[in-house]
Amino acid sequence: MATQNNTPEPRGGFRQTMAWLHTWAGLSLGWLLFFMFATGTAGYFDTEIDRWMQPELPPAQINRDSHRSAAVLLEKLQAEAPGADQWLLSLPTDRNQPYAGVFWRGADIEAGASAAGGRHLVDLNNGDTLQARETGGGQKLYQMHWLLHYTKRAYSDWIIGFATLFMLVGLITGVIIHKKIFKDFFTFRPNKGQRSWLDAHNVLSVITLPFQLMITYSGLIFMGFSFMPLVVAAQYGADGRSQFFDEVFSPPGLVESAGAPASLAPLTGPIDEAERRWGQGRIRSIDIRHPGHSNARIVISEDTGRSVAAGAGRLIFDGVSGALLHDAPSASSTAKGVRDVFLGLHEGLFAPPAMRWLYFFSGLLGTGMVATGLIIWSVKRRQQAARKTGSARRGLVLVEKLNVGTLAGLPAGIAAYFWANRLLPADLPTRADWEAHALFLTWLALLIHAALRPRQSAWREQLSLAAMAFAAIPLINALTTDRHLGHSLASGDWVFAGFDLTLLVIGALFGWAAWFAGRGARKARKAPATVSPAAIGEAS
Repeated sequence: MATQNNTPEPRGGFRQTMAWLHTWAGLSLGWLLFFMFATGTAGYFDTEIDRWMQPELPPAQINRDSHRSAAVLLEKLQAEAPGADQWLLSLPTDRNQPYAGVFWRGADIEAGASAAGGRHLVDLNNGDTLQARETGGGQKLYQMHWLLHYTKRAYSDWIIGFATLFMLVGLITGVIIHKKIFKDFFTFRPNKGQRSWLDAHNVLSVITLPFQLMITYSGLIFMGFSFMPLVVAAQYGADGRSQFFDEVFSPPGLVESAGAPASLAPLTGPIDEAERRWGQGRIRSIDIRHPGHSNARIVISEDTGRSVAAGAGRLIFDGVSGALLHDAPSASSTAKGVRDVFLGLHEGLFAPPAMRWLYFFSGLLGTGMVATGLIIWSVKRRQQAARKTGSARRGLVLVEKLNVGTLAGLPAGIAAYFWANRLLPADLPTRADWEAHALFLTWLALLIHAALRPRQSAWREQLSLAAMAFAAIPLINALTTDRHLGHSLASGDWVFAGFDLTLLVIGALFGWAAWFAGRGARKARKAPATVSPAAIGEAS
């Protein structure tokens, strides 16, 4: 956030210091924050994006009987993965997990296993594997905002942690320097160059301030174990990190395989006990460790889709007798309970449809807040350069090029991600990786384009490209699948229809932005040789 202070303060005063810190905290990592906001906001509909990017899948198979679903999945695993160290049965619960699935590891190929390890979605109607194109889906797009895709986890955690910390500094200093927070919230003066951008930045900042504070602080908690490793080391020693995670996050009572063969207990008893405690339809997964061995364990995890807290309660049963051994609540301590609530608020998995849209719009407005902050910096300094020397310094030119290539180029890259999903050959090796490559290669190409083109032309061209790229996705979907917008609306498939309609709206918004950028450029060309700073700001 930023504001205009009409009363000069003493040089080096507190608010001036905060304004300086606010400016440079935002600029230093502004493009990274824009990337985090843009990809993270898409994550609030990651499951819907997953389903759109796999049009071969049938409608969601939720609200099924837990006993019947578990029986189908267990039969699948017994046929696919005999002798495995672990079987995991995922039951369809809600939008967060719309299909049943199986996972296994350590299976015995000689005993007839199809592979040593694997993961499949399963059709509960017949037990068949659901076949769909390989894709990174919405989950990969969401993970980009904290894994940075090409960066090793050891580095990305620190980079994201510092960026999030800078974001928190920017928010706090923005509140401090914002003296007229309510007045400026209702103030927008169009066609005033820097003043208009500042008004837009203020409105976007104030309207989403509670959301931004929550998402930033909870993001720091997310990265806490990487950002503050000595907290764990103080209690567990320098090499005790894995022990800490086992004690806090792993189910209790798990043991190594005893090797003695024994029959697995029927799942009926554990399922009944879990539903008695949590209610029907609240089982998310059944994790069977060392099936067929005398010390097998059955771990049933609770679905957290209806709870703000991200932690899941778990029941651990003896895999041979079916007796309940441990009841591990979701919040094993007050500290973990508080952490789980913040993580749940950050991810928004609990949110019903209306609140999920509120999360999404708040994320979009936060993305706009970061974008307008970056533009304000360049507009203000271009005006200063026009008054002093008539030409811009190299640092300013670099910032302006990065603004164009990121604020317009990254969204076009995200559109390319969806294009790649429909246009890449279905049998292409590492197809999911190439979807992501399409995003980053498009972004790189547009950064190069921004570097080579005049600033005003680059803005207009890239915003127009983004508009056409998003608006064309429903058309490409119609040409490559039978689940086009007309079919989706007629059949009431609001996952596909909502996706297509949302992208059309986003394309229209980028089209409006391209028109606005073109209008500013036309005004600048018609202006006399001596151009006012306001005109320069608008053209920027």
